[in-house]
Amino acid sequence: MSQLTAASVSTYVEQHKDRFIGELCDWLKIPSVSADKKFKADVLRAAEFAKEQFLKAGADKAELCETGGNPVVYAEKFVDASKPTILVYGHYDVQPADPYELWTSPPFAPVIKDGNIYARGACDDKGQVYMHIKALEILTAMNDVPCNIKFMIEGEEEVGSDNLGPFLEKNKEKLKADVILVSDTAIFSVDTPSITIGLRGLSYLEVKVTGPNRDLHSGVYGGAVANPINILCEMIAGMKDENNHIVIPGFYGDVLELSEADRKALNSAPFNLDNYKKALDIADVEGEKGFTTLERTSIRPTLDVNGIWGGYTGEGAKTVLPSVAQAKISMRLVPNQTPDKITQLFTDYFKRIAPASVKVEVTPHHGGEPAITPTDSAGYRAAEAAFAEAWNKKPIPMREGGSIPIVALFERVLGLKTVLMGFGLDSDAIHSPNEHYRVFNYLKGIETIVLFHKYFGQK
Repeated sequence: MSQLTAASVSTYVEQHKDRFIGELCDWLKIPSVSADKKFKADVLRAAEFAKEQFLKAGADKAELCETGGNPVVYAEKFVDASKPTILVYGHYDVQPADPYELWTSPPFAPVIKDGNIYARGACDDKGQVYMHIKALEILTAMNDVPCNIKFMIEGEEEVGSDNLGPFLEKNKEKLKADVILVSDTAIFSVDTPSITIGLRGLSYLEVKVTGPNRDLHSGVYGGAVANPINILCEMIAGMKDENNHIVIPGFYGDVLELSEADRKALNSAPFNLDNYKKALDIADVEGEKGFTTLERTSIRPTLDVNGIWGGYTGEGAKTVLPSVAQAKISMRLVPNQTPDKITQLFTDYFKRIAPASVKVEVTPHHGGEPAITPTDSAGYRAAEAAFAEAWNKKPIPMREGGSIPIVALFERVLGLKTVLMGFGLDSDAIHSPNEHYRVFNYLKGIETIVLFHKYFGQK
């Protein structure tokens, strides 16, 4: 009979929690920013750290696998060919920490305050990956590993995972498993655990509007020559109507509409709009007319400007009419939309609405497919049972607004469904200054993952 119970696992975690937290903080000190080449050596150092921790936790082997970019950390624990196999995916690279001046403590000098670990990557995704390493330690220490476990931790998720597809194609046999387990998502709240069953896709691109061949004196030329910043703003603003409905022709053509019953189920989550607004310090929400906040952030596509620049932005005044204006734009996609098609629709429309007074360019960056995971699979049932035992509460199925493009990639290349069992909170400020991860969630996540292995081993 398995000795893996919520009580026994919780006791182990309590006995070792200071070490578990300290080890994670050591990993968080390594600035593994994949988007900036100056951190290349640190990215590799973070990969080496993970490899060593897998070995210490009891992995039979751990190695760095070369790709066209940053290496994949691969590790495995094999117990019995007759047992099911879990493939755990995560990433050790992190978002840039800029702007540094908005952090209340240095982003790569972890501090614990108010029950949270503050550091870049604390939640996304080092903290959540490290839960799996510690879960492996517990399974090994208790000499009760109920299934075979493989780990694939990549270093380019934050820049689009361009090299993951070829790696999967090349290593299909090595990565053979029964289910993929990912902890890179959130729960609804500490009081209401949830399992993510849907993710939006992504189309990310950059636009450039060019007017005169140089910056001009705004007094001499203003009013006679096109201002690229003005025009870019007008073009972007014109992409939505008064109901915040995106007007790009064909944009909603493939959108999978939910039934009234499904929408009702989605909105049954204990969401408090007043608390939501208070947490963000906003007077009101905004979005597509006819949909609730939960729907707008999960089952509806979006178009947002992520950054915009041009002209003079330094201290003091400089009266120029700028030559160039640029912006980064992301569109979150829902089931049946594809990033290639949406990128093309955007490009065609953006070029069509540009006035003759400017030239425009659209440069696609990266994208990802939306994904839906089943709630009737052995993996989902194991996750549901693990949450129920660890949290004493049955988790609710939820759709998230973020994107994990590799979920669709896993199904296409490896033929495997993914269980999205994350433990972050929407308030963890991932991708923002002062990212943090609640210590309670980190430790409780370790317990829940151990129990997932127990229940999946019984399938």
